Amino acid sequence: MDNQYLWWRDGVIYQIYPRSFADSNGDGIGDLNGIRSRLDYLAELGVDAIWLSPINPSPDVDFGYDVSNYLDIDPKFGTLADFDALVDEAHRRGIRIVLDLVLNHTSDQHPWFIQSRSSRDNPFRDYYLWRDPAADGGPPNNWQSIFGGSAWEWDAQTGQYYYHMFYKEQPDVNWRNPPVRKALLDVFRFWCDRGVDGYRLDVFNMYFKHPDFPDNPPAVGLRGFDRQKHIYDCDQPEMFPLLREIRAILDSYPERFAVGETFLSTPQKAASYCAAGLLHTTFDFTFLHSPWKPARFLKAIQDWEQALQQEGWPTYVLNNHDNPRSATRYGQGEDDNRLQVAAALLLTQHGTPFLYYGEEIGMRDIPITREMVQDPVGKRFWPLYKGRDGCRSPMQWNDSPNAGFSTGKPWLPVHANYRQRNVSAQQNQPDSLYHFYRKLIQLRKEYPVLRNGFFQPLTFEPQRLLAYLRQNADQTILVALNFGKRPVRLALGGMVRRASWKLLLSNRRDHLPPLKDGLLLPLEGHEVLILLQEA
Repeated sequence: MDNQYLWWRDGVIYQIYPRSFADSNGDGIGDLNGIRSRLDYLAELGVDAIWLSPINPSPDVDFGYDVSNYLDIDPKFGTLADFDALVDEAHRRGIRIVLDLVLNHTSDQHPWFIQSRSSRDNPFRDYYLWRDPAADGGPPNNWQSIFGGSAWEWDAQTGQYYYHMFYKEQPDVNWRNPPVRKALLDVFRFWCDRGVDGYRLDVFNMYFKHPDFPDNPPAVGLRGFDRQKHIYDCDQPEMFPLLREIRAILDSYPERFAVGETFLSTPQKAASYCAAGLLHTTFDFTFLHSPWKPARFLKAIQDWEQALQQEGWPTYVLNNHDNPRSATRYGQGEDDNRLQVAAALLLTQHGTPFLYYGEEIGMRDIPITREMVQDPVGKRFWPLYKGRDGCRSPMQWNDSPNAGFSTGKPWLPVHANYRQRNVSAQQNQPDSLYHFYRKLIQLRKEYPVLRNGFFQPLTFEPQRLLAYLRQNADQTILVALNFGKRPVRLALGGMVRRASWKLLLSNRRDHLPPLKDGLLLPLEGHEVLILLQEA
């Protein structure tokens, strides 16, 4: 691979949950002008693109993932003019814009669905998946909603059921209907024409369902949804021609990009959708769900690389809007030692790293009580599952009231640690997690091998220490990560031992440590050691 810098492949993409990033008008909800006011911060951090969770108009049954208009901005976030200004100012700083597109389903308040459910002979009826009852009057098949219960909702007015993989207020669209297909493909063109650089496709591999709607076979699981093998409501063969059509649209614009959220993902499934001519890349979340064990991370990396082989491009992510933050999963109290190791692991991989707002300062999930829950999933499944509010709390900018997020009452509480853990405080601390992220991002920009070099592990079945080389034709970098609090030693093989190394980055020392006994590289507890082989 050449060393020419391509933003989505070689850069770092930063996910923003717009409700929680920055509020410009004091209503307690983040907005586009708030994001625009923080672009200099993002440029200084060094990210190449920002991915915005959904900003289309929505009744917010699922906080933006129930869209009522694909071609506009929700008023709580601003206007199309505000969006245009954000795109323009981001581009002037070299920051690309990635939009979240939710094209598997709409809101039940979308004009299409309002028309569709009005009568059986309405021209929009076939925009959604309507079916007659089964012989016993019940749902057409056994398909379940991931949010609980049957995926079929009875409509008494027209005497049929409609299908919804998520909430009943989120009916799935019928991608087999040519007008639907055309309208949704035109959504890509609309936003590309406004300067959008890329798209994150929500649960894209669910767009098509089996045309005969057979029952899913049984599986072992706790919930109704998990007690089925999802072979008929997901991953249908019609996805592949559609992805080629989407890719052709994107390729008709310069450097446009799409990443797919693979529903019910495995590395092999995710890899199948980003072969040549399909999506640029996809998400597999094995890495995100790994426990704090270097062997598990190594296996996730190797399985992903093996599944992709030479055709696909990997992504790596430790945080997003659906999962507890890595600082909560891996952190120990307010200690950031493990988070520095996690940051180095993420940002030295062969693949595109995605950050989640606040990750760079070690934001923790807010504790959730039943009275606080806003996420409908949390309301439904409390206390077995408390929902996703914990990882969506307001960005902690400074130690002023509401952490500098808003002059009004935030839509979710700010974490109680914001007076000590905030951007301003960490910017003033040279050894902070924020500055460590900045250094790592800068290393990726400075050394092409960290972007395009091969991944070669030096430790196999590691217990506390994970070490690997990143190599291309011109450079070799060694990354050694101590996952534990006790010192460890890395045994260097002959070729690695005989090389001359330069220290690029460590969170524990300023000089390269001397080798013990000529072949053991010592690391302090939770040390990150990144070395460059000198010519």
